[in-house]
Amino acid sequence: MTVFDPTEHPHRRLNPLTQEWVIVSAQRLKRPWLGKVEAPARVDLPKHDPKCYLCPGNSRSNGTDNPDYKDTYVFPNDFPVLLSAPPAPEENDSRLFTAEGLDGVCRVACFSGRHDLTLAEMEPAEIEKVIDMWIDQVNDLSQNYKWVQVFENKGAMMGCSNPHPHCQIWGQNNLPTQALREDASQMAYMAKNNSQLLLDYAHQESEKGERTVFENEDWIVVVPYWAGWPYELLLLPKRHIGHLNQISAGEKSNLAKIMSQMLICYDNLFETSFPYSGGFHGMPFTGEDQSHWQLHAHFYPPLLRSATVKKFMVGYEMLGEIQRDLTAEQAAAKLRSLPTVHYLKA
Repeated sequence: MTVFDPTEHPHRRLNPLTQEWVIVSAQRLKRPWLGKVEAPARVDLPKHDPKCYLCPGNSRSNGTDNPDYKDTYVFPNDFPVLLSAPPAPEENDSRLFTAEGLDGVCRVACFSGRHDLTLAEMEPAEIEKVIDMWIDQVNDLSQNYKWVQVFENKGAMMGCSNPHPHCQIWGQNNLPTQALREDASQMAYMAKNNSQLLLDYAHQESEKGERTVFENEDWIVVVPYWAGWPYELLLLPKRHIGHLNQISAGEKSNLAKIMSQMLICYDNLFETSFPYSGGFHGMPFTGEDQSHWQLHAHFYPPLLRSATVKKFMVGYEMLGEIQRDLTAEQAAAKLRSLPTVHYLKA
């Protein structure tokens, strides 16, 4: 009788946060690749680009001059997706044509005045300043909005239109689809187990170790059991924390350190400025009990085989369900094996 081998035999894994299934078919990584090859990421950027809309002292497209900032700098997005108090759609009595108003704000947050840096190349002390900025923005936006989303699209492969180190921070008056799914799953788990889903998960992953990439006193980074993207990572606190504005000074320092480690390993994997979309999910600010929520950060990188061959989420992924080409355990072992000194500084 054949014994199940997760690296050879297709199977499905359930994502308890979204209740979605993921197909794992690691045997497919053996197939030859004759598809699209991406251009490698640029590494020869100047410290200051006079044509960059985000660099200190430069003018943005709307004519506003950026200050001569050194560290972080936050400003309203000049081309926002969300608007403050726009007119609401007219109501109708059809369930097939449902719309609702959307009130929100979009901000751009630069990590550094240096055009040529990424978070992976910044020192932990510099990353701490970025975390301080995130905390300030969460405190500010949570006064008026239920959902505060901190996220970064890094690299042209992930649709980033400007290489200057930056992220976006949105506040909106309703919960987006992914937040609603995570809210329902965490609430149901709390009702059944009287504990936080992701806190229990963090403790179990720490005990098992096979998917753990990095861990310190306050945080753990794992390739989640249900990962969809090849080298997807999940960053979790090891105590109950609702949002970024609830972390202590020591937890902030250790968050900066573990983020530095994981992002350096991303770059070292294929010796490139590793593209990803990543961001934090924290509790909604509704004024209701949110004790079921646990702060966490998702990182979704597209690269699969090399710096120029990515995973395409198409076909069956779009029409059926997500499929991945290596196990979470294989991905974690590969990331753990990498040096934690950035390849450009080694």
